[in-house]
Amino acid sequence: MKKHILVISQYFYPENFRINDMCEEWIKRGYKVTVITGIPNYPKGKFFKGYSWFKKRKENYKGIDVIRLPIISRGKSSVRLIMNYYSFVISGWFWKSFSKLKPDLVFIFEVSPMTQALPGIWFAKRRKIPCYLYVQDLWPENLQIVGEINNKFILKRVGKMVDKIYARTNKILVTSPSFKESIMKRAVQSEKILYWPQYAEDFYKPIESTDNKKVFNIMFTGNIGEAQGLEILPFVALKLKENNYDNDVVFTLVGDGRNKTNLMKQVENMKVDHMFKFVGQIPANEIPNMLSKADVAFISFSDNELFRMTIPAKLQSYMACGKAILGVAEGETSKIILDSKCGLVSSPGQLNELYENIIKFKDMSLDEIAKYGTNAFKFADVHFNKNKLMNQFDELLEVE
Repeated sequence: MKKHILVISQYFYPENFRINDMCEEWIKRGYKVTVITGIPNYPKGKFFKGYSWFKKRKENYKGIDVIRLPIISRGKSSVRLIMNYYSFVISGWFWKSFSKLKPDLVFIFEVSPMTQALPGIWFAKRRKIPCYLYVQDLWPENLQIVGEINNKFILKRVGKMVDKIYARTNKILVTSPSFKESIMKRAVQSEKILYWPQYAEDFYKPIESTDNKKVFNIMFTGNIGEAQGLEILPFVALKLKENNYDNDVVFTLVGDGRNKTNLMKQVENMKVDHMFKFVGQIPANEIPNMLSKADVAFISFSDNELFRMTIPAKLQSYMACGKAILGVAEGETSKIILDSKCGLVSSPGQLNELYENIIKFKDMSLDEIAKYGTNAFKFADVHFNKNKLMNQFDELLEVE
């Protein structure tokens, strides 16, 4: 009989995270899956319609039992965000103390905040069952760089929390080889850590465009936050405008996030708003069709060591859709783009390099751009294949 997996993830459907698809796949493979999550409110900061402290706290989604802990929504301020993080932990403490669930394994899907792992660690210890941690974001690095928390006392306390979480897990899965190296520096044995990259859901696939493109369309999809480094786009748009390319290139940004309003104001203030198209958040399964309208897909990061170690989920999505990639990144993301020969990359903050790469792409034939896209698809099928990765997870569970 297949095992019962208890998933701990502060974010779950209808929020758009890859753990949704992972749970669906486990159900298809015969596992019983229960998800402990929060009330959906990401990324806009308010509860989704139909959800509240008193509505839909328990539901079944595609065979997955979902239990939603009461939390404070993210809101728009830093204070509310901290309250959101801690409310999940507090609710999780009460839940683990009274829960009668008897799963075989705890699987923690860790995107920020790392604090969300605590209820899973506590529950696994109480039930004396294995605990797996899937690390998407490194802490306390993420707290310091993205959260801009530089208080040494806070960082030291968070670091101790992270060390305890690592120590109390049986297996740590990481989305990047560099993450493994970083975690090993925290006195975690190499054998305990496994590089297990993210995959793209099955609906991410190449779709042939039926559009009659008159301008070169550069498209970004996903969260619009400070970490993405999208503030370089208005500056490169201005440079394109100064060189009379402003009627030839358009930047399409699909998604939402805490920095979207600021970016839109920046675009307007720099008088390049005619070169931008902002599309709101759309369901994940509509992204491939949206990407079919793009000439190249755009991916970028702010300039710091943490993001050099990170492989963002959208990279696998772009590649699975067979898109040529225009990147502003260094480290792991840059290496994959260059090794797969699926696009052109410039370093964060290097405006002239990005400008030159845009012009290079714009001057290419459709066949030349399509070759980059084909390379992307082939590389993803070998290195980020969903079936291969989920089979690998099955093998891990067989030895527990």
